[in-house]
Amino acid sequence: MKALIIEDELIAAQNLQRLIAENTPQVTVTGVLQSVEEAVEYFAQPNETELVFLDIHLADGLAFHIFEQVDIACPIVFTTAYDQYAIEAFKVGGIDYLLKPINPEELKRAVQRAGTRQESPVSIDKSLLATMSEMMQPRRYKSHFLIPVGDRLLPLSVDAIAYIYVNEKMSHAVTFDGQTYVLDRPLDALFLQLDPTRFFRANRQYIIAHQAIKDISLWPLSKLNVTLTVATPEKVIIPRARASEFKDWFTN
Repeated sequence: MKALIIEDELIAAQNLQRLIAENTPQVTVTGVLQSVEEAVEYFAQPNETELVFLDIHLADGLAFHIFEQVDIACPIVFTTAYDQYAIEAFKVGGIDYLLKPINPEELKRAVQRAGTRQESPVSIDKSLLATMSEMMQPRRYKSHFLIPVGDRLLPLSVDAIAYIYVNEKMSHAVTFDGQTYVLDRPLDALFLQLDPTRFFRANRQYIIAHQAIKDISLWPLSKLNVTLTVATPEKVIIPRARASEFKDWFTN
């Protein structure tokens, strides 16, 4: 089965290629694209792709913009760190929705689903309904983190966190009163544990709280500079590809 990866982060694409090679030998990755524009150009031409692994956040916008311009006939497996797009993903023909970090067993099931899509459409539809039903269940998010301090564990309320940032590969939570705490999880894992209506993944270095936002200024190339009520080690820049999503999140 010839597969195409559409992913704007090089490391994520390389990790997915490794997972595919190690767990699904029936799949051969024939290429990697990074943007909506590249994907539209690719699928506007005849191709032999039989399966697409598609990240939702691409270099120049959300992947759903691809489907506004071209049709993709082969099965699509969405790969993302965010679960709020599940319903829209299935509306455009996605057969599965894998949350990062991708579980190898879930990857295997997605590939099997792609391989049997035409053979048993009824069973596939039922499995999609089960997946959608599971994702529609209310999620429980962290209310507190436990911070090791000597021989004690200090409770840190999520309500007290203004932002979380990465410094020297370590995640640090900064509170509204300016205190800093080290969290023993990578930023991707932390964001999945936080309520996405209250926290936004601004970029690869920062997660910011809605209540911590002081003002927003326009930057060149359609980027946004977000100033928080608590000082940050560097400017918090929302890249152009995520600016529209940030505005929707902030106002809704």
